[in-house]
Amino acid sequence: MSATPRIPVPQNLDSPLPMTLPRLAEKKRLGEPIVMGHVGLTPQTATALGGYRAQGRTAERALGVARDALALQEAGCFSLVFEAIPAAVAASLMPRLEIPVIGIGAGPATDGQVLVLHDLLGIYDGHAPRFAKRYGELREQMVAGVAEYAADVRSGSFPGPEHVYSIDDDELQTFEAGLDATT
Repeated sequence: MSATPRIPVPQNLDSPLPMTLPRLAEKKRLGEPIVMGHVGLTPQTATALGGYRAQGRTAERALGVARDALALQEAGCFSLVFEAIPAAVAASLMPRLEIPVIGIGAGPATDGQVLVLHDLLGIYDGHAPRFAKRYGELREQMVAGVAEYAADVRSGSFPGPEHVYSIDDDELQTFEAGLDATT
């Protein structure tokens, strides 16, 4: 999904949705590709939403999530991401949406699921969101691998002959003669 442009939409009084919808409508009118919408928690708006917290946990906020999702669908988004919203809110919204919805911390009712790779594989020691499930603990292996690589570089054992490209001796001599002539 990283190659897909997303428009984050916070559910608060300062929501950029009123500014975003006209841009989407114009893109749709011009036949330009439309983006994937993103409602609920977005890292770009976490500070405005009170930090990295679930969104839509009150009726008022859940209605805000619903309004934003439906408005983005109407504007022409080809799909949505629901992030960190109650599973019951997502389940209630799904029958009202005609475009695919990918969930990250939005329960099992969405059309698909996504997790951040670092959360999924335990790549860092930091706080993992409630919705993340670790399927591996790769951090120690990664740290050990990088340390071994650095030691090999420092000692000169990497790169070895098996890790480099060669040039025929005749070609090398011609290259060096040409290099000497130009410098």
